[in-house]
Amino acid sequence: MRLQQKVVLVTAATRGIGLACVKACAEEGAQVYLAARDLVRAGEVVRQLSREGLLVHPVFCDASLPDSFSSAVEDVVSDAGRIDVLINNFGTSDPRRDLDFAHTDPQVFLDTVTLNLRSVFCAGQAAARHMARQGGGSIVNISSVGGQVPDVSQIGYGTGKAAINYLTRLIAVQEAKNGIRCNAVLPGMTATDSVKEKLSDHFRQLFVRHIPLGRMGQPEEMAAAAVYFASDESAYTTGQILTVSGGFGMATPVYAELSHADGRR
Repeated sequence: MRLQQKVVLVTAATRGIGLACVKACAEEGAQVYLAARDLVRAGEVVRQLSREGLLVHPVFCDASLPDSFSSAVEDVVSDAGRIDVLINNFGTSDPRRDLDFAHTDPQVFLDTVTLNLRSVFCAGQAAARHMARQGGGSIVNISSVGGQVPDVSQIGYGTGKAAINYLTRLIAVQEAKNGIRCNAVLPGMTATDSVKEKLSDHFRQLFVRHIPLGRMGQPEEMAAAAVYFASDESAYTTGQILTVSGGFGMATPVYAELSHADGRR
């Protein structure tokens, strides 16, 4: 029970990595608040988890509303009296419009960067104010390997995630005096509904060929890294950017051709 007596807020938490984080934190004894735009869906998730004996509550958060992330933090503090852990999971991109440098509409680029970065900044700033008053806390940003390895498309998404990686280190340095730690988990391609909906089978297969472990990650594997940063096991760890991608981005650029030449994968 690594998170016993801790109050945790997870954004964008009704499915995928966010939902996996909610479940993992609750299973470790935390009182978890699930932030979502669709409170009907959030309520269904809460009821299901409650039947499993997990302590989870819904709070409203709409990424399109600038004040929504900070208000979600305030709702948690109002209800629980504190916030110990914030997991910033929200992230978005439309691969049909977020293209390469030459073809992406400037407004699409700016909107994508803003949406992804604003969630981390606004929620993190609101949470840090309360954490400082209570003696500390942990902020965990769910970024992406796309913020480290330039892609052939999704320029807004990658740029926003790269900015989140920098912001993670900046928060770690500036808030250390208040006992607040900040770290980031960078998922590689993960088997979520969003990936299945937005990316073609051909692209997913092509991507996996460049992953040394030979498969997509699972949401639960990303959540395990988030729980580590949320818990006191990482009490002396801050400003770290942890890539959880099966080794993607580490190998020679011709990795796929060389490793698959004998037909093993």
